[in-house]
Formats: sequence, C-alpha cells, structure tokens
Amino acid sequence: MTKATCLIIDDEKLARDLLREYLSSIDEIELLDECAKGSEAVEKINKLKPDLIFLDVQMPGLNGFDVLDEIDHEPYVIFTTAYDQYAIKAFERNAIDYLLKPVDEERFKAAIERALKRKKMEEGRIEDLLGGLREVKPRESYDSHIFVQKSEKLFNLPIEEIIYLEASGDYTIISTKNDQFVSSSGIGKLEEIMNPDTFIRVHRSTIVNVNYLKEIERHFNGGMIVKMQSGKSFPVSRTYAKQIRKKVV
Repeated sequence: MTKATCLIIDDEKLARDLLREYLSSIDEIELLDECAKGSEAVEKINKLKPDLIFLDVQMPGLNGFDVLDEIDHEPYVIFTTAYDQYAIKAFERNAIDYLLKPVDEERFKAAIERALKRKKMEEGRIEDLLGGLREVKPRESYDSHIFVQKSEKLFNLPIEEIIYLEASGDYTIISTKNDQFVSSSGIGKLEEIMNPDTFIRVHRSTIVNVNYLKEIERHFNGGMIVKMQSGKSFPVSRTYAKQIRKKVV
C-alpha cells in the first residue's frame, strides 16, 4: 500500500506541532500541509486531495463540520478537539476516530491504524470492482424486499418502506417510518440492490428515498440540505449533488 497523505487542520499552533511530532514517527503517513483556518482547509483539501485529515472542531470562521460541508473531495476524518460533546455528531459524519486534546500518542497511533485499515479495505473493494467490470450487466430489475435482523428474528422488509440509510462504520442503519434495523452489509452493497430512480446517494454515508423527501434547502455558500418528511435532515456532499440536480425540472 502506498503512503497515505494527510493534512493537519487546527487553529492552535501547539496542537499542530504535537500532531506533526507524532506523525514524524509513522512511515505510512505523508504530511502534505497544515491549515489554521477552515476556509484555508477547504481550499487545500480540494486542491491536494489528502487521504486523511486531522480536523479540529472549533475554529474561527468555518468550524470543522462546516469544512466537511464545503469540500468536494472526501477524505477520511480524525477529529482532534478539546470538546467531547461533538462526538456523536462526528461519528454521524462517518469519522474514523474522535481524539480529545491533549491528544495521547497511543490513542493517536490507534486512530492511524484504524484509518490505514479502512483505506486498505476500501482499496481492495475498488480493485475487486474493477476486476469484475467486464462481467457487470445492466440490471433489469431491483430487489423489492430484503431480510433484516432484529433481536433473534428476521423481518421481511419491503424496500419501498425504507426512508433512508446511514453508514455507521462497516454497518448500515436502515430507517423506516416505525423502526430501525442494523445491517452488517455496507451502504455501498445495499445501494447496488436499490433502484437509483428512487434511492439517491446524497453523501458517502447517506442514501435517501426520494418518495419521502420533503424539500431541498440551498445555502448561500452553494451547499444543499435534503429534508425528509419525518423532519430528519442530511447535508448533500458536492460529490453527489449532481444526483439531486437531475431531479430538478
């Protein structure tokens, strides 16, 4: 596996210095640059396309979550922050890890190992996909039902009842009007069996059923948010925004 590239994004110089020191002993990671502001981070992420970013949450101007909303390129994310109240939101954004300052070196190394493992696994999936492209034929139909497990039972779930799917590590949370199920299948695998006219990927970690979509909100900065009839909202990654625009008449 080639070296993974990374950016450090933090408005505190001491925090950047510490992460740079930790990285100096890790041969598998190449540090491309550092950023002290969110706006600068957006520009450099889109330009340098790092595999991994170390991202602070609270920064002047754009905060860490704003940065993720603004970028076109989608790197793996390890949050580094002094505040523990953002952890749930961070993992909802498919973060690799959430490190509290002052960052412990052993925890830092464990987060790096997790990121490298994820990178290797996903690169393997891409190679498998490329190797099988010649055998792929257009689907004439899509599954109408799937079996999902809850407790010790398997439920026969009509796919049309699924409102949205959210990636959670290697698992997928499937939400309907009245229930939630956890699937051991990755979100990409589930996407393959769903009709793309109905199920649209709006983010690397989110697929929504357009039949339950209430409205799309545009932000002044060019970003979008999809709002479901249930009241749940999801940010639209620019990588997948074109799927939404195809529906606009």
